[in-house]
Amino acid sequence: MARIAGVDLPKNKRVEVGLTYIYGIGRFTSKRILVRLNINPDTRTEKLSESEVNSIRKVIDNEYKVEGELRTLVSMNIKRLMDFGCYRGLRHRRSLPVRGQRTSTNARTRKGPRRMAVKKKGEAKKK
Repeated sequence: MARIAGVDLPKNKRVEVGLTYIYGIGRFTSKRILVRLNINPDTRTEKLSESEVNSIRKVIDNEYKVEGELRTLVSMNIKRLMDFGCYRGLRHRRSLPVRGQRTSTNARTRKGPRRMAVKKKGEAKKK
């Protein structure tokens, strides 16, 4: 099993897809890495030789921010926006959509489950 950037790559997947299990590497970046190293993207991760795994590991470590380093960078950027008090920072602080989506309907993923108004027993009978 290949272990790159602290992530175990799945055994039976193609290398091109397997590299996307690393946070910060998508299909485009994995294709670019494999073309640069002359590795066939159709080979399975379990069939990679030790030298190929080491070369992939070396390229990723030297040229890309991945996993913990990238997560820290993203969270620091969000924290910076919140500290500024800019519009995007306020939206992050209130857990609302940041990129201009509507909130009167939809936005349930960001806002969480609906909160129903709870009526007391006496109030329902007064009407």
